[in-house]
Amino acid sequence: MTTLRTRDTASLTEAEAAEELAALSVEIAHHDALYHGRDAPEISDAAYDALVARNRAIEARFPALVRADSPSRRVGAATAEGFAKSRHGEPMLSLNNVFSQTEFGEFCASIRRFLGLSAEDPLRFVAEPKIDGLSINLLYEDGAFIKGATRGDGIEGEDVTQNLLTIADLPKRLHAPFPARIEIRGEVFMDKADFLAFRTAQEQAAAEREQRRARGEKLGDAVVVPANPRNAAAGSVRQLDARITASRPLKLFAYAMGASSEPPAESHHAFLQRLQHWGFAVNPLSTLLDTEADAEAFQRRIGDQRAALGYDIDGVVYKLDRLDWQRRLGFVGRAPRWATAWKFPAEQATTVLLDIEIQVGRTGALTPRAVMQPVTVGGVVVRHATLHNEDEIARKDIRIGDTVRIQRAGDVIPQVVEVLPDKRPPGAQPFAFPTACPVCGSHAIRDGEDVVRRCTGGLVCPAQAVERLKHFASRRAMDIEGLGEENIQKLFDEGLVRSPADIFRLAHHAERMRQWEGWGARSKKSDEARKVAKLLEAIETRRSVPLERFIFALGIRRIGEQNAKLLARHYHTLEEWRAKMVAAHVIGSEAREELGSIQGIGPAIAEELVEFFAEPRALAALDDLAREAPPLPAESTAAADSPFAGKTLVFTGTLETLTRDEAEAQAERLGAKVTKSVSKKTDFVVVGADAGSKATKAAELGLRILTEAEYRDLAGL
Repeated sequence: MTTLRTRDTASLTEAEAAEELAALSVEIAHHDALYHGRDAPEISDAAYDALVARNRAIEARFPALVRADSPSRRVGAATAEGFAKSRHGEPMLSLNNVFSQTEFGEFCASIRRFLGLSAEDPLRFVAEPKIDGLSINLLYEDGAFIKGATRGDGIEGEDVTQNLLTIADLPKRLHAPFPARIEIRGEVFMDKADFLAFRTAQEQAAAEREQRRARGEKLGDAVVVPANPRNAAAGSVRQLDARITASRPLKLFAYAMGASSEPPAESHHAFLQRLQHWGFAVNPLSTLLDTEADAEAFQRRIGDQRAALGYDIDGVVYKLDRLDWQRRLGFVGRAPRWATAWKFPAEQATTVLLDIEIQVGRTGALTPRAVMQPVTVGGVVVRHATLHNEDEIARKDIRIGDTVRIQRAGDVIPQVVEVLPDKRPPGAQPFAFPTACPVCGSHAIRDGEDVVRRCTGGLVCPAQAVERLKHFASRRAMDIEGLGEENIQKLFDEGLVRSPADIFRLAHHAERMRQWEGWGARSKKSDEARKVAKLLEAIETRRSVPLERFIFALGIRRIGEQNAKLLARHYHTLEEWRAKMVAAHVIGSEAREELGSIQGIGPAIAEELVEFFAEPRALAALDDLAREAPPLPAESTAAADSPFAGKTLVFTGTLETLTRDEAEAQAERLGAKVTKSVSKKTDFVVVGADAGSKATKAAELGLRILTEAEYRDLAGL
C-alpha cells in the first residue's frame, strides 16, 4: 500500500484504486475516532489532511468506486434539499406504556395468557433505561454500514446516512462474526452537560443575530434554541448539511435488532453482548432480571439515580429475554406484545389559568384547552394543557383565574391535575361550557352517555373541514410533506382546498399560489421561491398510497391506524371495501354480518362505518378522492405459497398446543382473515375440543374443517 500511496492517481488501475480507497476508509475512520472520540490524535493535522485529499483525488478519478463508508461521505458537502425516504426491513414500531407495578403485572399476565404459560413459568426480562433521544435504524451488509434512517412512521423514515456517519459512536464496520445483512436499532442523544453548553451557545448566537437585526445588518439563517436534549439531538440529525451535524456533540446507544439474515443470538441479553462485540455502545445500566418480580426494585433504583445520570431518561424498557418467545408474541397495533416502557411519575408544577379555549376537532368534538402563564415542567416550557371535556372541568371545578397544578402525562401531554382553591381570586365564576359551536354556530350536543359535546354542523363547519384536511395530510395518514397546519389553513381560506381531492388539483392553481407572500417567484429567498414547486412535487408522490393509509386518512370516527389495517387486510381493495360498506347499511345483510365478524371490529366501529357511507356528501367526496388518488391494494402479509393467504378462518373450541390469541395472530401473519362467525364465505374452520355451534354450522355449509393438528401441518408450525 505504501507503494500505491507514492504513485500519481492518474497511473492507478481500477483494482488498485478500489484497494486503496478501502484502506483509506479504515485508516481515516481510525484517526477520526482518536481525534473526536478520545482527544488523542496519532498524526498531525497536515498528515490527516493529506489522507483526506488523497481519498478525494482517487474518488474524483473513479466516481463509481465511492464507498458507502467513504470519509468524503461522513462529513462532505451539504446533502440535497430534504431527505429521501428509506423503508425499514422490519417495522420500527413504538412501545406501550405502564405507570405502576399493577399495570406491569397486567402486562406480564397478558404474556402468560398469549403463550399459555402457568404462574410457575419464569419470565426473564432485560431492563434498559429509556433514553429520551431520536430512534434510528442502521443497516449493515457484510459488516459494513450501508444506510441509516429515522423511525418515521414505523414503516419508512428519513435517510440520514450522511449525518449519522459523523457520529463517532457509530461503527462503520462490525467486528466478525456478523450476519450478512442486519438492521440495528439505536438512539441518538445529547447528554445533559453537552446540551447545556450547546444551548448556551445557541442563545448567544440568537442574541447576536437580534443585535444585527436592530442595526439593520444582513441576517443569516435563523438560530434555533432547543427546549431539551431530545429536540437538540433530533434537530442535529435532521440537518441538511452534514457538517452542522458533525459539529454537534451527539452520542449513540444501540439496543435492538430489526430484520436480519440470520439470528445473531438466542436471547436479548446475549444480543446486547454481541452489539458490544461489534463495536456499539450499549447502556451500561441494562440488566438481566431473573424474574418479573425484580422489576419493581429495578424501577425504583433507576428512578433514584435518574437526576444524577448524564443523560435524560423517561422510564425503563422491559423486554422479554427469550427471542423465540418474542417471535411467537409478535406485535399488536403499533407495539410489541413482548416489551413495555414503565414510565416514571410525571413531573408537576403550578401556574395560573388565564383562559379556557374551545377547539373543534375533525369529528366535531368540542375540546377545552387551558391557556396558562408559561411554566417549565420537566425541562419544557408549557403554555397549554388539556382539560379533556366539560365533565372534567365541572368535576375539578376549574375556573378562569385559578392557580392550578399541572403535569406532563407520561412526560408528554400537559394536563391539569387539580385546582388550589385557597388561591382562587374573588369573583371567579364556574365555567359555562358552550352549547353552540364556536366556529360555525351550529348546535353542540351530547349524544346519550357520550362525555363529548359535538358540533352538528358536519361538512358545513369550517373547523371540522380544516381539521379533517390536517389529519388527511398528516404524517401517519397521507404524509404530504409541506402541507402542515399553516399551509392548509391558507389554502382553505383562499378557497382552493375544501375537500381532500382538491389537494391533488392544486397544480391548476400554481400561478395564483406563487403570488402569495412568501410562496412565489418574487421572493428573494430560494426556499420560498421554490415553495409551490416543492409542495406540488410532494403531493404527486402521494397519489398512490397503501389502502390502510388511505382509509385512516379519511378521518372516520373510531377508525384509527389499527382498524384501518384490519379493514384493508380484510377487503383488500378500495372498490371491494366501498361496495361492502354501502351494502352493510341494511341490517341483517350478508355484508353487515361480514363486517361484524372481523376480529377487532366491534358494533360501535361498524356503526360509524355504516353512517359514513350512508352520507351522500361523504360518499361523493370519497369517490372524488379515489379518482384523483386511487390507493394501492393491501399487500399480503404472507408468502404467496401460504395456504392461508387471503383465506377466511374461524377458530372454535379449545386448542391444546396454542392459545386462541396466539393461533389467531399466527394465522394473520400467514395472510389469513380471522373472523368471529361462520358464513358461506368462510374458507377454513379450525376446531378444538368442545367445539359447539360454529362447528355444526360449518358442517351444514359444507366448509372445510381442520383439526388443530391439520391446521399446524398446513401452517408449517
